[in-house]
Amino acid sequence: MATSFPSTGGGNRSGSYQRRNVDPFAAIRRNHRIKVPQVRLISPEGRQLGVIDTARAITLALEVGLDLVEVAPNATPPVCRIMDFGKYVYEEQKKTSHVKSTASKIKEIEFTARIADGDFFTKLRHAENFLAHGNKVKLRLKFRGREMAHTEIGFDVMKRGVAELIGMGHPDAPPKLIGRNIHVMLTPLPVNKRKPKWHKEGDALLEDDGPEAESNHEDDDDHETTVASSTPPTGV
Repeated sequence: MATSFPSTGGGNRSGSYQRRNVDPFAAIRRNHRIKVPQVRLISPEGRQLGVIDTARAITLALEVGLDLVEVAPNATPPVCRIMDFGKYVYEEQKKTSHVKSTASKIKEIEFTARIADGDFFTKLRHAENFLAHGNKVKLRLKFRGREMAHTEIGFDVMKRGVAELIGMGHPDAPPKLIGRNIHVMLTPLPVNKRKPKWHKEGDALLEDDGPEAESNHEDDDDHETTVASSTPPTGV
């Protein structure tokens, strides 16, 4: 006995999942996706070839084993170039990858208002090491409980930390109280102007491996934040 089922409405079903295309190059039209009748053509060497029929431009590109790529879609007529699109995508992705790998980093060092000298100087050594590797360093002091009644103690600790690191980095602004925390950002000095105080000349600097080096110290909460992002190219 046949059983009938109600229509599901196809792709309009409630809760259906549509995969989002996150390819930044997907919007670039090429070859037969270019629907305008004529284009202004540029050769692989960059020479202007004038306005020709789109079908003819596609044929010229395919004859030499390349692609016709729309590089200025808003022009009248659109500007297209004959190129190796796969190679172009590879080169652009390599540039983006390089930007990500060389992005500056912010290292955070956390203090407390009642920090002991031993922990204080250990944190300064790590901050100096981060600055030596070209990283920006954010010093943060967290008040606990009733310590907020004496914020001047926290400011004294932060000012002392900035003064101890002045040979390696300069503060972007004076220490500032935000909520229950005091923040100050240090930017590394140019390499030829850095004067380390906690690492003697000839000493090997610690590897830039993040805050794990301080994990044995009480109240440590250092962490690393990557800054930087690269914007994928939107054109050719």
